[in-house]
Amino acid sequence: MQAYLNGEYIPAEEARVPIDDRGFLFADGVYEVARVYDGRIFKMAEHLRRMSEGLAAIRIEFPDIGGLAQVAERLLEENGLRSGSATIYIQVTRGVAPRKHAFPAGVQPTVFLAARAYQDAPASYWSDGVAAIRYPDIRWARCDIKSVALLPNVLANQAAHEVDAFEALFVRDGVVIEGSHSNLAAVIGGAVVTYPRSNYILPGITRDTVLRLAPDLGIPVREGPIYDHELFQVEELFLLGTTTEVMPIVQVDGKQIGGGKPGAVTKRLLEAYRKATRG
Repeated sequence: MQAYLNGEYIPAEEARVPIDDRGFLFADGVYEVARVYDGRIFKMAEHLRRMSEGLAAIRIEFPDIGGLAQVAERLLEENGLRSGSATIYIQVTRGVAPRKHAFPAGVQPTVFLAARAYQDAPASYWSDGVAAIRYPDIRWARCDIKSVALLPNVLANQAAHEVDAFEALFVRDGVVIEGSHSNLAAVIGGAVVTYPRSNYILPGITRDTVLRLAPDLGIPVREGPIYDHELFQVEELFLLGTTTEVMPIVQVDGKQIGGGKPGAVTKRLLEAYRKATRG
Protein backbone atom coordinates (compact mmCIF):
# COMPACT_ATOMS: atom_id res chain seq x y z
CA MET A 1 0.00 0.00 0.00
CA GLN A 2 1.25 3.44 -0.94
CA ALA A 3 1.18 6.37 1.50
CA TYR A 4 2.01 10.05 1.16
CA LEU A 5 4.52 11.72 3.46
CA ASN A 6 5.88 15.23 2.98
CA GLY A 7 5.55 15.32 -0.78
CA GLU A 8 6.55 11.71 -1.51
CA TYR A 9 4.50 8.65 -2.42
CA ILE A 10 6.15 5.70 -0.71
CA PRO A 11 5.25 2.20 0.51
CA ALA A 12 3.36 2.61 3.78
CA GLU A 13 5.76 0.33 5.64
CA GLU A 14 8.63 2.64 4.70
CA ALA A 15 7.00 5.82 6.03
CA ARG A 16 9.03 7.23 8.92
CA VAL A 17 8.44 10.22 11.17
CA PRO A 18 11.39 11.63 13.20
CA ILE A 19 11.21 11.26 16.96
CA ASP A 20 11.31 15.06 17.27
CA ASP A 21 8.08 15.51 15.34
CA ARG A 22 5.78 17.69 17.45
CA GLY A 23 2.81 15.50 16.65
CA PHE A 24 4.65 12.65 18.36
CA LEU A 25 5.93 14.73 21.29
CA PHE A 26 3.06 17.13 21.95
CA ALA A 27 0.07 15.89 19.89
CA ASP A 28 0.61 19.21 18.11
CA GLY A 29 -1.49 18.62 15.02
CA VAL A 30 -4.89 17.89 13.53
CA TYR A 31 -6.32 15.06 11.47
CA GLU A 32 -9.28 14.04 9.33
CA VAL A 33 -10.89 10.75 8.33
CA ALA A 34 -13.01 10.73 5.17
CA ARG A 35 -15.12 7.86 3.93
CA VAL A 36 -14.82 6.47 0.41
CA TYR A 37 -17.74 4.70 -1.27
CA ASP A 38 -16.84 2.83 -4.48
CA GLY A 39 -13.97 5.18 -5.20
CA ARG A 40 -15.87 8.40 -4.38
CA ILE A 41 -14.67 10.42 -1.39
CA PHE A 42 -17.72 11.65 0.49
CA LYS A 43 -17.69 15.35 1.42
CA MET A 44 -13.94 15.79 0.86
CA ALA A 45 -14.30 19.57 0.53
CA GLU A 46 -16.04 19.73 3.90
CA HIS A 47 -13.35 17.62 5.54
CA LEU A 48 -10.61 19.84 4.17
CA ARG A 49 -12.49 22.97 5.22
CA ARG A 50 -12.73 21.65 8.78
CA MET A 51 -9.03 20.76 8.74
CA SER A 52 -8.19 24.25 7.51
CA GLU A 53 -10.19 25.75 10.38
CA GLY A 54 -8.42 23.47 12.86
CA LEU A 55 -5.00 24.37 11.53
CA ALA A 56 -5.85 28.06 11.80
CA ALA A 57 -7.08 27.56 15.35
CA ILE A 58 -3.76 26.05 16.46
CA ARG A 59 -1.76 28.44 14.27
CA ILE A 60 -0.17 26.02 11.81
CA GLU A 61 0.33 27.62 8.40
CA PHE A 62 -0.44 25.25 5.55
CA PRO A 63 -1.69 27.16 2.48
CA ASP A 64 -1.95 24.23 0.03
CA ILE A 65 -4.60 22.24 1.84
CA GLY A 66 -6.75 22.06 -1.29
CA GLY A 67 -4.01 20.05 -2.99
CA LEU A 68 -4.57 17.19 -0.55
CA ALA A 69 -7.71 16.20 -2.45
CA GLN A 70 -5.57 15.30 -5.47
CA VAL A 71 -3.15 13.39 -3.23
CA ALA A 72 -6.07 11.37 -1.83
CA GLU A 73 -7.37 10.57 -5.32
CA ARG A 74 -3.94 9.34 -6.42
CA LEU A 75 -3.66 7.10 -3.36
CA LEU A 76 -7.05 5.55 -4.08
CA GLU A 77 -5.90 4.83 -7.62
CA GLU A 78 -2.48 3.43 -6.70
CA ASN A 79 -3.88 1.28 -3.89
CA GLY A 80 -6.69 -0.20 -6.02
CA LEU A 81 -9.49 1.29 -3.94
CA ARG A 82 -11.89 2.39 -6.68
CA SER A 83 -14.49 -0.15 -5.58
CA GLY A 84 -15.84 -1.14 -2.20
CA SER A 85 -15.41 0.79 1.04
CA ALA A 86 -12.29 2.68 2.10
CA THR A 87 -11.09 5.54 4.27
CA ILE A 88 -8.71 8.43 3.74
CA TYR A 89 -6.64 9.47 6.77
CA ILE A 90 -4.99 12.90 6.74
CA GLN A 91 -2.71 14.27 9.46
CA VAL A 92 -0.81 17.56 9.62
CA THR A 93 1.50 18.38 12.52
CA ARG A 94 3.57 21.47 13.24
CA GLY A 95 6.71 19.67 12.11
CA VAL A 96 10.09 18.56 13.44
CA ALA A 97 12.09 20.54 16.01
CA PRO A 98 13.95 20.04 19.30
CA ARG A 99 11.49 19.58 22.15
CA LYS A 100 10.36 22.95 23.50
CA HIS A 101 6.80 23.98 24.24
CA ALA A 102 6.82 27.26 22.29
CA PHE A 103 6.38 27.18 18.52
CA PRO A 104 9.68 26.64 16.67
CA ALA A 105 10.64 29.07 13.92
CA GLY A 106 11.16 28.09 10.31
CA VAL A 107 9.67 24.61 10.59
CA GLN A 108 7.67 22.94 7.80
CA PRO A 109 4.54 20.98 8.72
CA THR A 110 4.62 17.18 8.57
CA VAL A 111 1.91 16.02 6.16
CA PHE A 112 0.75 12.40 6.02
CA LEU A 113 -2.04 10.70 4.07
CA ALA A 114 -3.09 7.06 3.88
CA ALA A 115 -5.85 5.30 1.95
CA ARG A 116 -6.97 1.91 3.18
CA ALA A 117 -9.78 -0.54 2.59
CA TYR A 118 -12.42 -0.28 5.30
CA GLN A 119 -14.39 -3.14 6.81
CA ASP A 120 -17.84 -2.00 7.91
CA ALA A 121 -19.13 -2.93 11.36
CA PRO A 122 -21.56 -5.89 11.41
CA ALA A 123 -24.90 -5.06 9.78
CA SER A 124 -26.60 -5.91 13.09
CA TYR A 125 -25.18 -2.71 14.60
CA TRP A 126 -27.64 -0.81 12.42
CA SER A 127 -30.49 -3.32 12.23
CA ASP A 128 -30.56 -4.13 15.96
CA GLY A 129 -28.80 -1.13 17.50
CA VAL A 130 -25.83 -0.84 19.86
CA ALA A 131 -25.17 -0.31 23.55
CA ALA A 132 -23.44 2.70 25.08
CA ILE A 133 -22.30 3.94 28.47
CA ARG A 134 -22.14 7.40 30.00
CA TYR A 135 -18.74 8.82 30.87
CA PRO A 136 -17.63 12.12 32.45
CA ASP A 137 -16.43 14.62 29.86
CA ILE A 138 -12.81 15.15 30.89
CA ARG A 139 -11.74 16.62 27.54
CA TRP A 140 -10.39 20.13 27.01
CA ALA A 141 -12.65 23.04 26.03
CA ARG A 142 -11.76 23.05 22.30
CA CYS A 143 -13.43 19.86 21.15
CA ASP A 144 -14.32 21.67 17.90
CA ILE A 145 -10.68 21.22 16.86
CA LYS A 146 -10.07 17.73 15.46
CA SER A 147 -6.81 17.39 17.37
CA VAL A 148 -4.67 14.28 17.39
CA ALA A 149 -4.71 14.57 21.22
CA LEU A 150 -7.34 11.90 21.86
CA LEU A 151 -6.37 10.37 25.20
CA PRO A 152 -9.68 11.24 26.97
CA ASN A 153 -11.57 9.73 24.03
CA VAL A 154 -9.41 6.61 24.15
CA LEU A 155 -10.02 6.17 27.89
CA ALA A 156 -13.77 6.65 27.46
CA ASN A 157 -14.03 4.23 24.55
CA GLN A 158 -11.95 1.65 26.39
CA ALA A 159 -14.34 1.89 29.34
CA ALA A 160 -17.20 1.17 26.94
CA HIS A 161 -15.46 -1.82 25.36
CA GLU A 162 -14.72 -3.31 28.78
CA VAL A 163 -18.47 -3.70 29.35
CA ASP A 164 -19.21 -4.80 25.76
CA ALA A 165 -20.64 -1.43 24.74
CA PHE A 166 -19.94 0.20 21.39
CA GLU A 167 -19.63 3.83 22.43
CA ALA A 168 -19.12 6.09 25.45
CA LEU A 169 -21.31 9.19 25.73
CA PHE A 170 -19.68 12.22 27.31
CA VAL A 171 -21.67 13.98 30.06
CA ARG A 172 -20.80 17.58 30.91
CA ASP A 173 -22.72 19.68 33.45
CA GLY A 174 -25.73 17.37 33.38
CA VAL A 175 -25.96 17.24 29.58
CA VAL A 176 -25.16 14.28 27.32
CA ILE A 177 -23.04 15.93 24.65
CA GLU A 178 -21.54 13.48 22.14
CA GLY A 179 -19.68 10.21 21.87
CA SER A 180 -15.98 9.42 22.10
CA HIS A 181 -15.76 9.16 18.30
CA SER A 182 -19.16 10.33 17.09
CA ASN A 183 -21.79 13.02 17.47
CA LEU A 184 -25.07 12.25 19.23
CA ALA A 185 -28.72 13.00 18.55
CA ALA A 186 -32.03 12.06 20.13
CA VAL A 187 -35.63 12.05 19.01
CA ILE A 188 -37.74 14.04 21.47
CA GLY A 189 -41.36 14.83 20.68
CA GLY A 190 -40.81 13.63 17.12
CA ALA A 191 -37.95 16.10 16.52
CA VAL A 192 -34.24 15.41 16.13
CA VAL A 193 -32.38 17.12 18.97
CA THR A 194 -28.60 17.47 19.01
CA TYR A 195 -26.18 19.53 21.08
CA PRO A 196 -25.63 23.02 19.61
CA ARG A 197 -22.54 23.55 17.50
CA SER A 198 -19.96 25.00 19.87
CA ASN A 199 -16.46 24.51 21.23
CA TYR A 200 -17.69 21.50 23.23
CA ILE A 201 -18.44 19.24 20.25
CA LEU A 202 -16.81 18.33 16.97
CA PRO A 203 -18.58 20.01 14.02
CA GLY A 204 -19.33 16.65 12.45
CA ILE A 205 -19.64 16.23 8.69
CA THR A 206 -22.22 13.45 9.13
CA ARG A 207 -24.06 15.54 11.72
CA ASP A 208 -24.34 18.48 9.33
CA THR A 209 -25.43 16.21 6.47
CA VAL A 210 -28.20 14.61 8.52
CA LEU A 211 -29.43 17.96 9.83
CA ARG A 212 -29.84 19.05 6.21
CA LEU A 213 -31.54 15.81 5.15
CA ALA A 214 -34.07 15.68 8.00
CA PRO A 215 -36.28 18.63 6.94
CA ASP A 216 -36.64 17.13 3.45
CA LEU A 217 -38.14 14.09 5.16
CA GLY A 218 -40.52 16.22 7.19
CA ILE A 219 -38.54 15.61 10.38
CA PRO A 220 -38.12 18.69 12.59
CA VAL A 221 -34.62 19.52 13.83
CA ARG A 222 -33.63 21.41 16.95
CA GLU A 223 -30.22 22.20 18.41
CA GLY A 224 -30.42 21.95 22.17
CA PRO A 225 -29.39 19.93 25.22
CA ILE A 226 -30.10 16.27 25.82
CA TYR A 227 -30.32 16.32 29.61
CA ASP A 228 -28.79 13.41 31.46
CA HIS A 229 -31.74 13.09 33.84
CA GLU A 230 -34.13 12.83 30.85
CA LEU A 231 -32.04 10.45 28.77
CA PHE A 232 -34.26 7.44 29.34
CA GLN A 233 -37.37 9.37 28.35
CA VAL A 234 -36.16 10.07 24.79
CA GLU A 235 -37.97 8.25 22.00
CA GLU A 236 -34.81 7.38 20.06
CA LEU A 237 -31.07 7.89 20.38
CA PHE A 238 -28.45 7.58 17.66
CA LEU A 239 -24.81 8.22 16.78
CA LEU A 240 -23.58 10.25 13.83
CA GLY A 241 -20.13 9.76 12.33
CA THR A 242 -18.00 9.06 9.28
CA THR A 243 -17.82 5.32 9.99
CA THR A 244 -20.88 4.97 12.24
CA GLU A 245 -23.10 6.83 9.73
CA VAL A 246 -26.49 6.94 11.51
CA MET A 247 -26.28 4.20 14.15
CA PRO A 248 -29.11 3.53 16.64
CA ILE A 249 -28.41 3.24 20.36
CA VAL A 250 -30.89 0.91 22.07
CA GLN A 251 -29.26 0.62 25.49
CA VAL A 252 -27.30 2.95 27.79
CA ASP A 253 -25.69 1.66 30.97
CA GLY A 254 -27.74 -1.53 30.66
CA LYS A 255 -31.10 0.29 30.42
CA GLN A 256 -33.29 0.34 27.34
CA ILE A 257 -33.72 3.42 25.18
CA GLY A 258 -37.16 3.78 23.62
CA GLY A 259 -38.54 0.34 22.97
CA GLY A 260 -35.11 -1.28 22.95
CA LYS A 261 -34.93 -1.36 19.17
CA PRO A 262 -34.10 1.13 16.40
CA GLY A 263 -36.81 3.75 15.94
CA ALA A 264 -38.60 4.88 12.80
CA VAL A 265 -36.90 8.28 12.61
CA THR A 266 -33.43 6.76 12.92
CA LYS A 267 -34.22 4.25 10.19
CA ARG A 268 -35.47 6.95 7.82
CA LEU A 269 -32.41 9.11 8.41
CA LEU A 270 -30.07 6.16 7.89
CA GLU A 271 -31.78 5.30 4.60
CA ALA A 272 -31.55 8.90 3.39
CA TYR A 273 -27.92 9.20 4.47
CA ARG A 274 -26.93 6.01 2.69
CA LYS A 275 -28.63 7.20 -0.48
CA ALA A 276 -26.60 10.42 -0.24
CA THR A 277 -23.30 8.66 0.39
CA ARG A 278 -23.77 6.15 -2.36
CA GLY A 279 -24.55 8.72 -5.01
